[in-house]
Amino acid sequence: MNSPVKETSALAITSLISGILGWTLLPWLGSIVAIITGHMARSEIRANPAAKEGDGMALAGLIMGWSMVILSILTVLVIILFFGGLLAVLGAAAANGG
Repeated sequence: MNSPVKETSALAITSLISGILGWTLLPWLGSIVAIITGHMARSEIRANPAAKEGDGMALAGLIMGWSMVILSILTVLVIILFFGGLLAVLGAAAANGG
């Protein structure tokens, strides 16, 4: 009863490592690499499920990559809204002579 040995997808490992790097050392670059390699790994695994594994690692990389990108965009929007609102308040105070 020899079952075929599944090989872990190198793209899935790359996605997981890049996702971790996206949250630590390389925020944008790591996240983009994690997203791209995660999608590539999942399609590779789905194309040949008998020989490839690592879907969980690819999914974890995708989640970390997308969450960092979304968090970064939301942070930039909050900063823009904060300083835009601050300028509006200061402009209104200056217009009222205060």
